[in-house]
Amino acid sequence: MSLKTGNRKFHGGFYFLSISLLFSFVYSISLIPIYQLAMRTLHTFFFLALAISCASPQVATEVLVETSDYKTIGSVERYDSDIYKLIPEGAVIEVLASGFEWSEGPLWLTTQNALIFTDVPTNKIWKWTEEDSLTLFLEPSGYLGTEKNKKEPGANGLALDLEGNLILCQHGERRIAKMNTSIATPTPDFTALASDYEGKKFNSPNDLVLNNSGQIFFTDPPYGLDDWNPKELDFQGVYRLDTDGTLHLLLDSLNRPNGIGISPDQKTLYVAQSDAQKARYYAFELEENGDVKTGKILLDATASVGKNLPGLPDGLTVHSSGTLFASGPGGIWVISAEGKHLGTIQTGQGTSNCTFDEDERYLYMTADAFLMRIKLN
Repeated sequence: MSLKTGNRKFHGGFYFLSISLLFSFVYSISLIPIYQLAMRTLHTFFFLALAISCASPQVATEVLVETSDYKTIGSVERYDSDIYKLIPEGAVIEVLASGFEWSEGPLWLTTQNALIFTDVPTNKIWKWTEEDSLTLFLEPSGYLGTEKNKKEPGANGLALDLEGNLILCQHGERRIAKMNTSIATPTPDFTALASDYEGKKFNSPNDLVLNNSGQIFFTDPPYGLDDWNPKELDFQGVYRLDTDGTLHLLLDSLNRPNGIGISPDQKTLYVAQSDAQKARYYAFELEENGDVKTGKILLDATASVGKNLPGLPDGLTVHSSGTLFASGPGGIWVISAEGKHLGTIQTGQGTSNCTFDEDERYLYMTADAFLMRIKLN
């Protein structure tokens, strides 16, 4: 990683020559006694100026632009000055890997200093590290059957529970599941945590988030269903799964609930709706037990759908400051807790989801065929 500082060149030699000529000229007339005192003053000033010019390079007149060993694409559009607190001036979008059919579900593994993410159509989970680049983490990830004619069989959203177990939204199996082996030695061995509501199979659980108590909140749109695998529920739900296995339906009024997140104070549940006619981000106030109390539209993105901006509200994550980083038209929308659109990380791709590393130094993004990241403050 290096920095380009524009025309930040050192002109000490030019300063030295200019001041030297001036000094020589004045010194030539210093033989006249009246100039003796002035000469001593100029002599002192000369060496002081020379020292300053050597010690202090010119202030850069261009914005510092971060360069990268990776290919870079896209840009950052800034609509409010608060975004500079989160994304530094000159930050670039790095392409870490590509060639996927639809990348999703990024999750940072602190113990491995690695990122894992899903490729939903291929039924795989990939692992990326700075040292080893890309390796296969798990296959199959979301569908264990033999049917080949499935559009989105793989896992989608991923999370770790309080014990460090991998929790998956399994599109193909239509359930929330736990991987039975450690993330250090992953195998396609799973236990179903929830697979139906009142005896009817889920549609295709899409994304999830855990609160500090270990409760799992997840969305259940129909994207993973196939013609031969019919829908059984007559709604798309947002659910809460308690640590004792009790399932609660929180919302059934959203047409396409998708991305989901929780505020740092655990009092607000955020849900993105992937409906082109009602492309919105919702905020729901939570009771202490995890029930939904009241809700509102945090931000409506419908007017931005289309307009050469690929994508809809999709996956999201919440920064420790309370700011949302949420997939939306054009890339990742940066949204304040009050619902103000601070800016957009323009990936130029349909962008599915995002997550931070442990220290929030980078935001990692899954976008169509790509895995990307951008540096944060």
